[in-house]
Amino acid sequence: MHKGPSIHIENVTKRYKSAQEDSLSHVTLKINESDVYGLLGPNGAGKTTLISILCGIIPPSQGNISFYIGGVEISGIERRSRLGFVPQEYAFYQELTPRQNLDYFGAMYNLSKGVLSERIGELLDELGLTKVADKVVSTFSGGMKRRVNLAIGLIHKPAVLFLDEPTVGVDVQSKNAIIKYLREINRAGTTIVYTSHHMSEAEEFCNRIALIDHGKVVAEGGMTDLLAENNVSGLQDLFIKLTGEEYRD
Repeated sequence: MHKGPSIHIENVTKRYKSAQEDSLSHVTLKINESDVYGLLGPNGAGKTTLISILCGIIPPSQGNISFYIGGVEISGIERRSRLGFVPQEYAFYQELTPRQNLDYFGAMYNLSKGVLSERIGELLDELGLTKVADKVVSTFSGGMKRRVNLAIGLIHKPAVLFLDEPTVGVDVQSKNAIIKYLREINRAGTTIVYTSHHMSEAEEFCNRIALIDHGKVVAEGGMTDLLAENNVSGLQDLFIKLTGEEYRD
């Protein structure tokens, strides 16, 4: 299997209209196939902006992004069909059931009825939602809603999955179950790009990270190497050392 870079991010800059400063400034990164790649940083560092650009939700002000699947560059509709995005906000219809939500969003990827039905069954089972598959999502706990959010992002079996704070506000059991399932799909070949404020979770989950502050990359590389190079014992210490201790909005 080709193991070349899955995503090339070259000199990406983003400045919003009327803004006085760049939200991202000349970001250059390479994310490899089958990575669990953490985009980490303080509030307002530019993490969500970068994920939004990578997913095609907003355009960069300058710079280029190239995606490769099995060493072959993809673009346009094909690129969108191979990407999955799980936002921090709930991205489903609260008045519908998990099954109805998955059926709706799966149809947007033109999955056949047979394939979609099988895929819905798989995800409901894997994410512990089978017993509540036909109950209205608005009645669910935060952890259950996070799992519905995740299932929607995975309905089309994306090659690259973007996760923006996928375990925020959930209980320990749900968090462990979500991370366990994400590890399983990563081992099966899905590249994961992930943001979180949970440093202990990120340290255990990610094999590579980019630490972003004020829109710039201040550290990038393998987790073990970065900790050794900066003479720190854990990711939280690295985070504080490179981004400081002042309050962030």
